[in-house]
Amino acid sequence: MRTVDLIQRKRDGEELAPEEIDYLLDGYTNGEVPDYQMSAFLMAVYFSGMSDREVSRFTDCMLRSGESVDLSSVSGIKVDKHSTGGVGDKTSLIVAPLAASAGVLVPMMSGRALGHTGGTLDKLESIPGFHTSLSPDDVRRLLGEVGMCFLGQSDRLAPADGKLYALRDVTATVESIPLISSSIMSKKLAEGLDALVLDVKVGSGAFMKKQVDARRLAQMMVGIGRRMDKRVQALITDMSQPLGYAVGNALEVMEASQTLQNAGPSDLTKLSIELAARMIHLSKKTASLDDARRLAEEKLVDGSGYRKFKQVVAAQGGNPQALDKFELLPNATGMREVTSPRGGYVTLIDAEDIGVASNMIGAGRDRKEDTIDPAVGIILEVKVGEKVDAGSVLCRLYYTREDRVEEAADLVEDAFRISAQKPEERELILEVVG
Repeated sequence: MRTVDLIQRKRDGEELAPEEIDYLLDGYTNGEVPDYQMSAFLMAVYFSGMSDREVSRFTDCMLRSGESVDLSSVSGIKVDKHSTGGVGDKTSLIVAPLAASAGVLVPMMSGRALGHTGGTLDKLESIPGFHTSLSPDDVRRLLGEVGMCFLGQSDRLAPADGKLYALRDVTATVESIPLISSSIMSKKLAEGLDALVLDVKVGSGAFMKKQVDARRLAQMMVGIGRRMDKRVQALITDMSQPLGYAVGNALEVMEASQTLQNAGPSDLTKLSIELAARMIHLSKKTASLDDARRLAEEKLVDGSGYRKFKQVVAAQGGNPQALDKFELLPNATGMREVTSPRGGYVTLIDAEDIGVASNMIGAGRDRKEDTIDPAVGIILEVKVGEKVDAGSVLCRLYYTREDRVEEAADLVEDAFRISAQKPEERELILEVVG
């Protein structure tokens, strides 16, 4: 078997056999297949795609390249939720405690910010003392004691994916739907999950800009899970404007805390309830999805989800008082208002521009080695469809360094569109797959 022959066959759109995919990925992981050949293979996949069987084998091979978390000793159905990334998307901080307070076991494995999208781990680590580096024993202990945990992606889980992702990042193959699907699912399945709820974002603030592409991604990930005997559902949700009002790490923790106290934005609350309900239903805690929705709403309204969030923060070394007393969280030193140049209706808030502007003032990272400022970010004062007057505040930028504030403010101002006509209301949850 020769690597160059496999590259050529994939370039020409042929389907590779399972043992050929094993040969490629095992060889790349142990150093026998060089970067330049794997780069060529990734580009061939980018243009020719992969069959369902190829994607499943590719995922399984990455999964087998490292360790898996053995959760068999923890009785109960383990369910996680994954988002493909967006701006202001702090649902994991809300959904996991809601589901756990309803009796679901939730090992929530999350990632870090990269590009214009935020990372759950960075948000959580803005809580003083909170740590997300957990061993398999820690995960089992926390699931037994608290019913949930937030953990970072270990280098020992699906290490082939880590090598491949770094290569995709520098070979312009990140957007390949088969490669995205296998990357996400190999890491998620390494957790020892029984079920998974996917939130596939689409719109300006998402990696998938078109709904047809988001649907293909959702279908492929659901298919991978089912072929590996896991229960998987996906929601395709709108990311054309930021979710909620807060963008930035500590700011999003504050908004998540408010939402768990039933005082959050309507869009964030609605999506969080729906995601939690699907986790509850997949865990077989309720007979129907409607029952699961009622249970999720009950856990929000009675404060059970909020108490569960404080419990897991304490269990992972954080200060739960910071969820009540926001002055204990990192706070910015400066504030800059962006006002509306005219009166009318807000017809667009470009989520990607808001995310990029937030990064400019330190809330995100463009490279993995960049340092995040947890205190900074942007708070929207309006959402799409609302009426504004000339000179009214559209949003506020919170910063600790002044060097790029004006540049960020200009970009934020351009992100807003104000028109005379009120826009049609856009659905938040666009489709369900699985």
